[in-house]
Amino acid sequence: MPKTLQKVHKHIAKKRGAVEALHEFSRDARRLRRATARDDRVARVSANMSRGRQTYVDRIAYFYETLPEDATPMSEDEMKDIVVRYINRSVPEIEQLQSERRKGRPPSKREEALLQRTDVENKEFKTGFWMPDLSQEAVIKSLRAWNGDWSGLSTMNFIRITKDGGKQPSVFPPKGMS
Repeated sequence: MPKTLQKVHKHIAKKRGAVEALHEFSRDARRLRRATARDDRVARVSANMSRGRQTYVDRIAYFYETLPEDATPMSEDEMKDIVVRYINRSVPEIEQLQSERRKGRPPSKREEALLQRTDVENKEFKTGFWMPDLSQEAVIKSLRAWNGDWSGLSTMNFIRITKDGGKQPSVFPPKGMS
């Protein structure tokens, strides 16, 4: 049985000639409603998934942009330095928002969001910050060839690096503390 609205609509149009002439409670009208509901549900789930993945795509995009052209495998200290720069990327904007705010006024929504994001990323860095393993030449090459897409990340190796200096392998996509 066809599942998408386009297929159902086409099938009913061939059979009847005019989809608008359907009775409200007919089998074909129910098929159209089910197909429409399914398409809406699939679109909603897809949008939620892409919204959830976007933070990780933005993170990898930052590493992609900051990686020098002649990049060589990095040490743990260099990777920790890049992570600290990533976490503190919004500090100038936070300081500007704080200076523009009048004394005694609550912080703006943007300022709260930036502070919360920085806090969450600092906590993640203490327990294990998920990032590509820039200590491997193959990962650096695949990051250079990355097209900015979620599916393009599956070819890279990832690690979790901690503030204290621990480094452990991780998986793609990130799940919990893997």
